[in-house]
Amino acid sequence: MWTTRAEAACGGALLAAALVLAGCQKSGGSDAASERPTLTGSPAGHGAVFLGLDDCASRGRERVTEVPCGSERAAARVIARHDGPVGDGPLCPARTDYVLHISERRPAVDEDGDGEVSRGYACMRNLEPPHPGDPGGGGGPRTVVGDCVYGAGRGEVRETPCDGSGRRAPEYRVVAAVAARSSCAPGTALYVSLGGRHPVGCAVRV
Repeated sequence: MWTTRAEAACGGALLAAALVLAGCQKSGGSDAASERPTLTGSPAGHGAVFLGLDDCASRGRERVTEVPCGSERAAARVIARHDGPVGDGPLCPARTDYVLHISERRPAVDEDGDGEVSRGYACMRNLEPPHPGDPGGGGGPRTVVGDCVYGAGRGEVRETPCDGSGRRAPEYRVVAAVAARSSCAPGTALYVSLGGRHPVGCAVRV
């Protein structure tokens, strides 16, 4: 089976909690450029849990912080938040645009005063388009039905926008997610690893 591979990397945090944008929990990703912002921020006025469900964050090449969702700096919202390493936790929702990985640090101030921000990851959705996690969007941490991919060599494929706006033209489109290859329809040209309850993506040429 061919798999997809995540390349995007981005990070940032509040209170020195290291955050890194990456494709999580599956073989998936796009041709996006890497970003590794530095850490900054203050907990004042934010939720009891650092980057908890429905909290918002800024985003940029240099700095990423947790900010009020009504702020003009707010760029994305947490649509799911899980503790522990990505590999041990649940998949992010299919509409996730990117993932922030949170590592354990000991800031001067934190969510509950114990000097730590728990390790985990936040599944982020941009407040405004573009939404690379949407079907055909060409990115996001998961490959989903409706996404397009191209062959990247070594038995791998990478996502690219279905509208042809990416650096690489789409070669295949995932049209179904099934439990086993045998469930794919005749005419399937490629099997893509998706993960989850229906781990096989049936893809046709475009």
